[in-house]
Amino acid sequence: MTPSAPETMLPIQRAVYAVLTGDEPLGALIAGVYDYLPETADYPFVVIGEAIETPDNSHDRYGRQTVITLHVWTQARGHTEGLTVAARVTALLDHRPLVLDGLDHVSTRHEYSQTLTDPEPPGNIRHVVLRYRVITEQPPPT
Repeated sequence: MTPSAPETMLPIQRAVYAVLTGDEPLGALIAGVYDYLPETADYPFVVIGEAIETPDNSHDRYGRQTVITLHVWTQARGHTEGLTVAARVTALLDHRPLVLDGLDHVSTRHEYSQTLTDPEPPGNIRHVVLRYRVITEQPPPT
């Protein structure tokens, strides 16, 4: 049986959330990790954002490549604070194992980071976009 997209993407989202919220050094840098951002959230924070999934099957197993996007938001002057948070997130995810319900984790790779500045007044919002590729396989039948 092939896992459907929600069955694959949801365990990845849960695993990433668990890794990020379980890290004390990251917790000291940010006010929270969200997949739904409350309007009252304090800066800086990380949002688990969009994901894209494609099949990546092998001869004997079903697999997926899921590209997940994370967003670091700050109200700092310059990008130093956001890049510091982004570096910690990448240290936690890049080339690190994820514990996934119902899936075998093959690899997680950092694909890119991008800094952005909100041009709207007051112009004090900084944003770092992070993208990771997570490769998974369906466990072999028992």
